[in-house]
Amino acid sequence: MGDHKEQQPVRVGAAVRRRRRALELTLAVVAERSGLSVPFLSQIENDRARPSTSSLEKVADALRTTAVELLAAADPACSVDVVRGEAAEADFTPRVRSLVRGHHQLHASEFTGDHDAGREFQHRNDELLYVADGAVEIEAEGRAYRLGRGDTLYLTGGVRHRWRATVPDTRVVVVAVAEHIEAVHDRPR
Repeated sequence: MGDHKEQQPVRVGAAVRRRRRALELTLAVVAERSGLSVPFLSQIENDRARPSTSSLEKVADALRTTAVELLAAADPACSVDVVRGEAAEADFTPRVRSLVRGHHQLHASEFTGDHDAGREFQHRNDELLYVADGAVEIEAEGRAYRLGRGDTLYLTGGVRHRWRATVPDTRVVVVAVAEHIEAVHDRPR
């Protein structure tokens, strides 16, 4: 059993689709700009075809980006990554550590101790706060919530909030949809 990340083929389809939709382009427009067929582009977006370097560059040009950017935003086909716990420190210094490495659709961080309680957050996408140990007070949209060990608070994208630890050695796990993912749905017009 290894603790390393297995290297897998990259799935670029979701990155291509996200970019195309962000630009509000149809497959037909991207096909015309790239010189590739609509069926082939559809297969790329659905990860049924892996584009050659040349084809990926044509797609990137049509989407006004680079192949490197599309690959950076791509999802690994499948991966397993273990992030080991850290030894507890007796100094109770506030710290944060990432629980998910890399560029993924989900972010998770563990906060230990207190942090800048005056700092207000407003994330584009949804977020879940889980109190693993200790207790926190969270202010969201003008209301205060007190959470203890095992409690969670869910915030939809756009909700302004701040939080602070109310007991020493508090551990809070924050899980959120990544900022680079367009997870916020437009309200019907």
